[in-house]
Amino acid sequence: MSNDLYMSAKAWPFEQARQILKRLDIEKKRGIERGDAPVVFETGYGPSGLPHIGTFGEVVRTTMVRNAFIALTSGKVPTKLICVSDDMDGMRKVPPTVPNPESLEQYLQKPLTDVPDPFGTHDSYGAHMNARLRAFLDGFGFEYEFLSATELYRTGRYDKFLLKALEKFDDIMAVMLPTLGEERRATYSPFLPISPSSGRVLYVPMTSVDAQAGTITFNDEDGAEVTLPVTGGHVKLQWKPDFGMRWAALGVDFEMFGKDHQDNAPIYSRICKILGGQQPVQYVYELFLDEKGEKISKSKGNGISVEDWLKYAPAESLSLYNFAKPRAAKKLYFDVIPKNVDEYFQHLDSWSRQDEKARLSNPVWHIHNGNPPSFVPPVSFALLLNLVSAANASDKDILWGFIQRYAPEANPSDNPALDDLASYAVRYYQDFVKPNKDYRAATDQERAALEDLVGRLKAVPEAEKADGEALQTLIFSVGKDHEFENLRNWFKAIYEVCLGQSQGPRFGSFVAIYGPDETAQLIEDALAGKMG
Repeated sequence: MSNDLYMSAKAWPFEQARQILKRLDIEKKRGIERGDAPVVFETGYGPSGLPHIGTFGEVVRTTMVRNAFIALTSGKVPTKLICVSDDMDGMRKVPPTVPNPESLEQYLQKPLTDVPDPFGTHDSYGAHMNARLRAFLDGFGFEYEFLSATELYRTGRYDKFLLKALEKFDDIMAVMLPTLGEERRATYSPFLPISPSSGRVLYVPMTSVDAQAGTITFNDEDGAEVTLPVTGGHVKLQWKPDFGMRWAALGVDFEMFGKDHQDNAPIYSRICKILGGQQPVQYVYELFLDEKGEKISKSKGNGISVEDWLKYAPAESLSLYNFAKPRAAKKLYFDVIPKNVDEYFQHLDSWSRQDEKARLSNPVWHIHNGNPPSFVPPVSFALLLNLVSAANASDKDILWGFIQRYAPEANPSDNPALDDLASYAVRYYQDFVKPNKDYRAATDQERAALEDLVGRLKAVPEAEKADGEALQTLIFSVGKDHEFENLRNWFKAIYEVCLGQSQGPRFGSFVAIYGPDETAQLIEDALAGKMG
């Protein structure tokens, strides 16, 4: 593919990739030689609570930018994706979502890697959460280097920059103090010592700093004056200085973060420069919201976990959700899953008809790094959900009976992706659709129209029983004949009376798969009040 197409591609990952390329050009003009050093893409992870999609979205999206950059540079510039876990942070509160939360109360303010694992599977709470993150990344097939903040601090990787921060203590304070209230300014220090007596991360003022000796002095929790080296994991930085220090220490070239970081980004950048680094290209995305429009929080547990999503839908639909409009606030709850499944396959279906330029804007290019699969299911996920509903299916085998009526050549062994979709549909229906079904009685007008529809469905010629378009026209005609002013209300009535929901896919397509005779029986049962 022509490099010109990559340079003009409008999809947001390519826009960011071009910004990184511009950064490299500026470095070159300044005489900065990288040698074999890779372009570093960073994501950060706060393992204080159970992982959720907002956290993982950073990795998905950053990978998309990385892939776009590799395409833009024809793979001639080495790259690396690092995932840094802030697992040395003190545990501020016990997440209510963990087992036996009361058992962790005594470990508050201790580094997450010094807190026991309440799940009983790892050496520490931080290690458990890190494993959850890595399992997800591995499941998606990401190429990444995982870095633990605890290890970065304790193994000495940060030592050079911690000493630099001590040397530039006054400069960092000059950046931070104007951002703080009067009370906080009086006690603020960019360094957080780990108490030798309690093991807790301490928010205490420094009584003295000694850049020459590489030490800080403070009063411990027991009142004793303590002097500690800033190296070797004895201290960590406050999160804002830590952010900037990390950019400098790890040579970060690109990082995206949520809108809640936007106001602090200039602080991170200034501290990075103070410590001898160059601020990375930054991309700010909007936050995910829950069903009530509130920000998703790990500690609140009001989001959907990755495991939740993947229970009901393929991973590609999750990638699509993260790709689409990252700078628009989006609600993230279970209702969005079916829509993203079907939109993913619609984009996949469009791929074969697109030219190279159009493909670069197609989400599946970014989801599959330019090599999407060819499989497109013969039926939509929404349609499968309706089939499950109509048949009250408890397993996917029932669904396959209907699918094969519509697509006789299809079978589970040759179509594993479709088989998975059938399983997802059954699970989703049982957990979210069935409990919320709300059948209503038909009005006189609707009853007359539905009775008419029953008669016409029973009379459908054999040759047209699987013709979705012909069946859709038939249903449309019934609504017209019964003088529905808005035919949308006619189709809505069908769904509300017969399936207990307000909307769904084209009803003609549903009838084609479920069968005209079976649909007629479904309507008769609904009119007889047997569905509620």
